[in-house]
Amino acid sequence: MSSNPRTLNLRLAALLDQAECQRQELARAINRISTSAGVPLNLSGQAVSNWVSGANKPKDQVKPLLLAALSEKCGRPITHEEAGLTPPASAEGKQYLDTVEHLLNLGRADMDPSRRGVLAAGVFSAALAVPVFGTATEAHAKEPVSPGKSTTRIGASQVASVRRTTGRIADILDEDGAGHARPMAAAYLVNTVAPWLRAQAAGQVAADMRAAASDLTYLTGWMAMYEKDHAAAQRWYLKALDLADDAGDHVTYCRTLRGMSLQMTSLRHGAKALEFADSAAEAAPSAGPRLVAFLRGQQAHAASMVKDKRQAHTRLREAEDALSKADNRRDAVGGYDRTAWLFHLSHVLVEENDLMGSIKALKDSIAVQPEQERQGRVHSYALLAQRQLALGHVDASARTWGRFLDEYEQVSSARGDDHFDTMRKEMWRHQKTYAVRELRERAREVAALKA
Repeated sequence: MSSNPRTLNLRLAALLDQAECQRQELARAINRISTSAGVPLNLSGQAVSNWVSGANKPKDQVKPLLLAALSEKCGRPITHEEAGLTPPASAEGKQYLDTVEHLLNLGRADMDPSRRGVLAAGVFSAALAVPVFGTATEAHAKEPVSPGKSTTRIGASQVASVRRTTGRIADILDEDGAGHARPMAAAYLVNTVAPWLRAQAAGQVAADMRAAASDLTYLTGWMAMYEKDHAAAQRWYLKALDLADDAGDHVTYCRTLRGMSLQMTSLRHGAKALEFADSAAEAAPSAGPRLVAFLRGQQAHAASMVKDKRQAHTRLREAEDALSKADNRRDAVGGYDRTAWLFHLSHVLVEENDLMGSIKALKDSIAVQPEQERQGRVHSYALLAQRQLALGHVDASARTWGRFLDEYEQVSSARGDDHFDTMRKEMWRHQKTYAVRELRERAREVAALKA
């Protein structure tokens, strides 16, 4: 006769050790929280010991209470995964996690680059259906509400803090690259924003906090996409949509759909990119001129990928016209300016096999690019150098790659690393050229600095 061996819950045991919390103490905390939540329990320390030993597992209705108690004892939010628990199943039999817990799981992986392989192991879906604005309320009504600490309350100042920090992280992204900014964003989401999302708040403040969190979540997804961590980026984007939808924030919702379109274009899924770009435009009924330009530019790029030249140039004209009506303010997250419009023009022209026109547009884009946007210049110079080489202009390409190296040595970026590898692969074939030999020596210096 065989019996199933017990499986120790080592993660739960480790959390108890970290919190210096006895089994009976945790049981009392769960009982207290359960009473305040209207579902009073009378657990003993033996019940907790059974969970640790694997003799029993907590029931689904107990899990959110257990997590709330652990979060209280540890002084930080604890997820199902971290506590060694399987998320409870919904009435439809599907597993779910609430939006905040998804953010915690994503954020903790991004805080520690060595753990990102867990996310990268996920699958990017090119067949993802375009989410529709206005469906979050119904979906969230099915989610369990994890009881939070009754003493935690937030107001407008916490919302302003999230907005302000998001802007600063966007500045670090522009100046130093996603390799530096992405872990900062993730840490801030995990340690500050997630607890605030679960705190008590007046109705409008709660909605404003979700909207602010959505903006930061979108930015984190954009950085993951830029770092070519596409499965993780898609997950960040979907969480940004959930938050924006729940907050009734059309602007961040359509901005995120537009980011998902950009991801599709970067992976050469033209038809899907156009579908997301068009949906982003439709989801912004009251967009200002700069946002209109931001959306139309991406529509132009996606249209050019499906060889719809007429639509691509119509969208470019609409983007340029909208940009001419915009004021001088530029959003820290999702901003759009002349640099971006010219960059989109270069994309459209290269899709039409107009390399000369694309090179001119890209040069013009770089010429008006703000000084602080170093990460953008890394990408632009790399594309320009590759297009110059495709025309057979080896010396010009070598000079542009040299400018790329000037910017690249100051930026931490996975996409920049890829460009560096492309440069060595393509240019070393022309090493008999003096300019390329000089470039090779400079590349050795930069590689040594980054080692």
